[in-house]
Amino acid sequence: MIKSELIQIIADRNPHLYQRDVENIVNAILDEITQALSRGDRVELRGFGAFSVKHRKSRVGRNPRTGDQVPVDEKWVPFFKTGKELRERLNSD
Repeated sequence: MIKSELIQIIADRNPHLYQRDVENIVNAILDEITQALSRGDRVELRGFGAFSVKHRKSRVGRNPRTGDQVPVDEKWVPFFKTGKELRERLNSD
């Protein structure tokens, strides 16, 4: 699913809302999550999961095509941990 499909599904389920309003809401939520992560905050959506950032140290990697060693800079990467309800729904038979 891509963002435009999500917006369309939410708009279809809520016919009293204009699609542009739904798009603004979805964008606002994603922007707030992004800003919180950029500040180093953790974002928890109960039952769904938690977003956080993890630090990856610099290291020596390999170019898969040539096998040459290449330096990989340190960086911050987003991390998502699923919530209990989401895991249970995914694993229910």
